[in-house]
Parts: sequence; structure tokens; C-alpha cells
Amino acid sequence: MAISITKPETACILTINGGSSSIKFALFTAEPSLDCRLKGKIERIGPAGGHMVVTDTLDDRLHEDDLDVYDHVSAAHYLIDWLEEGVGFGTVYAAGHRVVHGMQYDAPQRITPALLEELHRISPYDPDHLPVEIELMETFGRRHPNLLQVACFDTSFHRTMPRVARLMPIPRRYDAAGIQRYGFHGLSFAYLMETLSRTAGDEPSRGRIILAHLGSGASMAAVHNGQSMDTTMGFTPAAGMPMGTRPGDMDPGILWYWMHSEHLTAGQINRIVNHQSGLLGVSETSSDLRDLLARQTEDIRAAEAVEMFCYNARKWIGSLSAVLGGLDTLVFSGGIGENAGPVRTRICSGLAFLGVTLDEDLNSVNAPVISSMSSPVTVRVMRTNEEIMIAKAALAIIQKENQK
Repeated sequence: MAISITKPETACILTINGGSSSIKFALFTAEPSLDCRLKGKIERIGPAGGHMVVTDTLDDRLHEDDLDVYDHVSAAHYLIDWLEEGVGFGTVYAAGHRVVHGMQYDAPQRITPALLEELHRISPYDPDHLPVEIELMETFGRRHPNLLQVACFDTSFHRTMPRVARLMPIPRRYDAAGIQRYGFHGLSFAYLMETLSRTAGDEPSRGRIILAHLGSGASMAAVHNGQSMDTTMGFTPAAGMPMGTRPGDMDPGILWYWMHSEHLTAGQINRIVNHQSGLLGVSETSSDLRDLLARQTEDIRAAEAVEMFCYNARKWIGSLSAVLGGLDTLVFSGGIGENAGPVRTRICSGLAFLGVTLDEDLNSVNAPVISSMSSPVTVRVMRTNEEIMIAKAALAIIQKENQK
């Protein structure tokens, strides 16, 4: 409990984003506006212990501490203890959780026993995310039974996709069981669309838009009239374009080969697909594109991994442009999309046929608009903010319930 911050004096909303080995969190004041009071992360959750980093936004100070957390439940208990002692949990009157897979849900939901039961039921559809997310919801519920909790689903943004975009070409009985293309990164995409409408106006935000959330997890969405028309990820976040440790789309025959030639189990295959592929698998050194860019001139494996990433991103932009019947706006976001100018250059190289041309001076400084004055397509760089979308959803449910 070594980390201390200035205690907030007003009611707050807590946001929780559970990853495979981390918990990201943020605290927003609920009134008079949603201002981020602090943000932090417990990382390296596992047998070796963990590490907590918190930024106090009032004084812009960074606080760090090592801690013993061996799983997400113990990490959640540590976080609650710290909030009770360092912040005062009485100021927290709602918690919003990012939930990666929500299947049929098209809007945030208050977390109830019935919703938790449904999430448990669909956990086999997303074994890498949902069990952890459910553990966090249940832990907070046990410690603070009267705390209003809200589930914000990454899949909700894509519920507007047409039927043809959701169908998977497998026996129809699986479609009835919920095996469809759902898409992810919805909280990020929703924020980007809000920002685009606010900064560019209604007309551009209703046009033909490709949103590229490029980070360790990477996906793109084709949006028209403000609605998702298609996306790169499918039934799970492992599909689409190559990512840090995930392969993106791959020949399903490889799974047969692994099972019958290498006698791999389902668990071993899942580990390869979700934790050993993508940039890490090709480079054999790192899943971080920054590391690979630094090594690409001396390591052919790093060079091929970078080129594979950019090539596939460019290919997906072409594919989604075909879905939209053209392209008006291309938005880069996520850790790579927001910060890696050379990667944006390589992705956009060869897209002049779509009307994409960059101003390299603007691109090199991550300017909000990086397309050239003569470019028919406007290319933008936007910093995403999934946490504020979670906080907004929780606040909306609070306000709705207060009106009853």
C-alpha cells in the first residue's frame, strides 16, 4: 500500500479493463464532468508477483510499487484494498468493466446475477478474456455488494454489421449456436467516431470511414453513416490482421497439421494461436513493433515481421474499402497507429489508387491530419480512450436508474 494520491472530494466512477496478465483502471469524477482523476495498471500478474503503476492526474505524478499478486482475484483484492485506503471507496459509486465478448448485447448492461450467468455460459467462446473479466466483476461484487457495476461490451459496436458480414461459411447449425463474426475493439471505435464527429463535423463522420486500431491487438472497422459495416476480427480477437502475438486469419488446415503431425493438444494450439504467433512468432524476438523497427536493418526476421504487418494492414484497407465502395477518411489509432509514423507510411504506400497520399512532414510529428492537401482521402491520427467510454456508459445507467 505504498502508493498514495490526493483523495478525490466528489463521487467517482471506476473503470476496469482486465487483460491476460494485467488490470488497467481509472477513476473519473462523476460531477460536474467526467474528468480522469487517476489512471493505473497492475501488470505482470502471475507467480513472479506484480507491479503497480498509478498516475495522479492532479499533479501528473507517477507512483510505482511492487506487490505480490498471483492471479486476477488476488490482484483485484489488492486494488480494492488500495482504493479503500488510498482513495476512500465511499467515493466510488459505480464501476464499469470492459467485457471483450458480449455476443447479442448491443448496449452496456447493469451487471446482475442473470447477466453473470449468461457470461459464464458463453465463456467457452472467449476463454482468454471472459473468465478473467467475470472474476473481476464477481470479486468487486463480493467485496462491495451494493456497488453498481456495468458491463461494456467490445462487440456491441459491430451489431450493426449486415447479416452477410456476420455469417461464417461453416455448417448452419453453428450459426444458431452463436458462432458468428462479432468484431472487437468496439469501445475504441465508438470513441473514435465520437471524436471524428466533434472535430470534423457531421458530414465526414457519416462518410466512408476505415478505423484502424493498431496496437498489440490490432483490428480495423469499415464504418458508413456512423454504423459498422464490417471489421477484420471475427468470432475471436485472434482473427483478421497479424498482431503482436496472434496470427490473424490463417489456413484452418494448419490446425489439422498441428494435431495430427505434431500431436498438439487443444490447449497447446490455443497457446500458439494467442501467445506465440504474429510479430513474435515471425521475428522470434519480440511482439513489440518498436523493438522490431529498431532491429530491422540487421535482423531479417524483424524486417519480415514489420513488412508482414504493414502489408496485411494495407491489404485489409483495400478489402474494407471495397465493402464501403470507396474511402473518404482513414483513421489511425492505438499504440502503433498513434505513434509510429514510419509504419503509417509503409501501410499507406501503394494506396494512391484509393486516393490516399500522406504529407510526410505532418506524418513525422503525428499531426491530427497527416494527409496531403491534394489527397482525396483525409488521413487522421487520433488518440483513443476506451476508459472514458466505459465511464460514460456507467454514468448513463446511473442517471437512467435515478430517473425511475
